[in-house]
Amino acid sequence: MAGTFTLRIVTPERIVYTGETESLRAPGSEGSFGVLARHAPMVAALGVGPVEFSEDGSRRQMATSGGFVEVSAEGTMILAETAEFGDEIDVERAQAARDRATERLNQQSEIDRARAQASLARAINRLSVVGAS
Repeated sequence: MAGTFTLRIVTPERIVYTGETESLRAPGSEGSFGVLARHAPMVAALGVGPVEFSEDGSRRQMATSGGFVEVSAEGTMILAETAEFGDEIDVERAQAARDRATERLNQQSEIDRARAQASLARAINRLSVVGAS
């Protein structure tokens, strides 16, 4: 007995998506999780990774990087630091960011490794959503 629920995806800059969806898969900070209609209320930290949801039977995917997911009786709200559909991603910019982060991680000098690793994860996530390597 499938159903739908309202999904809202919001970043500090804009409302990215509002609509009815049948399912959601999100990258939680403790592992990915799914949401269906009538899911129990919860709040989860969002990690870097693709958010996938179905709309009218077709799958949609977007790159996200951190934030929170709230599931309630009113629907599901994703408050993301960033969220981009594949057609919004600048592939050349994402590839350049990936290359810069990789280069920084390969250097022997003092760098902020955590920051470079986070940058690399975001770039790889963006590229995976558009299907580029």
